[in-house]
Amino acid sequence: MEEGDEMKQKINANSTASINPAKPIRCIVKLGGAAITCKNELEKINEENLKTVSSQLRQAMMSGSSSGNVVGMDWSKRPGFSETSFVVDDFSDRPVLDSSSFVVVHGAGSFGHFQASKSGVHKGGLDQPLVKAGFVATRISVTSLNLEIVRALAREGIPSIGMSPFSCGWSTCKRNLASADVSMVANAIDSGFIPVLHGDAVLDGSQDCTILSGDVIIRHLAAQLKPDFVVFLTDVLGVYDRPPTEPDAVLLREIAVHEDGSWSVMKPTLQNINKQAKITVAAHDTTGGMETKISEASLIAKLGIDVYIVQAATNHSLRALSGELKGNNIPEDWLGTVIRFLR
Repeated sequence: MEEGDEMKQKINANSTASINPAKPIRCIVKLGGAAITCKNELEKINEENLKTVSSQLRQAMMSGSSSGNVVGMDWSKRPGFSETSFVVDDFSDRPVLDSSSFVVVHGAGSFGHFQASKSGVHKGGLDQPLVKAGFVATRISVTSLNLEIVRALAREGIPSIGMSPFSCGWSTCKRNLASADVSMVANAIDSGFIPVLHGDAVLDGSQDCTILSGDVIIRHLAAQLKPDFVVFLTDVLGVYDRPPTEPDAVLLREIAVHEDGSWSVMKPTLQNINKQAKITVAAHDTTGGMETKISEASLIAKLGIDVYIVQAATNHSLRALSGELKGNNIPEDWLGTVIRFLR
């Protein structure tokens, strides 16, 4: 056996190892980059959306309760503030937080994609100075966004821990996920933390490096951790039959995934029964945009896990995160897209 083949076998063994955390996973959340960043402005966070999403996640983790004093966990100095918010007495006689087990994975939005696109990191070739520099620049950008999201969650009293796929040893081969040991994620969950992962620049066994999409990460985590449901938080209401900016665009309320992996629209009834959603991808997006999202969501649904695609920072997203849609027909007043396996 050649050395390369032996390495591939080891990688495949790592990627398929079953990890079962002691705590059952209620929900894996994909926080879309376009929902929490200003996607056309380089490295600019949508602070209002991020704050609302963080608050909704706290409510969902606390079984929908929004009452009570929130004790923040971000003790570092923030821009515009002269001191930290740390007060020892806030934690006196306070019970240990026993939140439902969530995992958060976020996209890059206006972070990382520009650097990766300009340097061609997703195409590989670390022997090229531009690609190597782009790899470093991309990771600086996406990890800085990860830190800000972790801080936003921590300010809501959520014990969040940033976990980069590259640092956890995740890698690809021919741009397909090859090594993805989730034991560190499971250990963090069992210790009472909320892991926060992100799309990342990673090493690739075939082309040296590439970009690992947050949507692919979600699918792998769902297969390993088997959550009750998965929520994709986006910048639009859900999946449409065409770009939502076009006239007469129709929101697809329910999509059924078939055994062979194909999918069809159940609600509403479309004139063309085989009509597929038309996809647009931003020029700087190196991960496939909504097309990848639907593809990965369909693979998750085939596992028997319901997927909800919904606009972030709305009442509809809070209802999805809280598990209101689990096992029920879609409420008429709920706007979003449900993707389910057709049994």
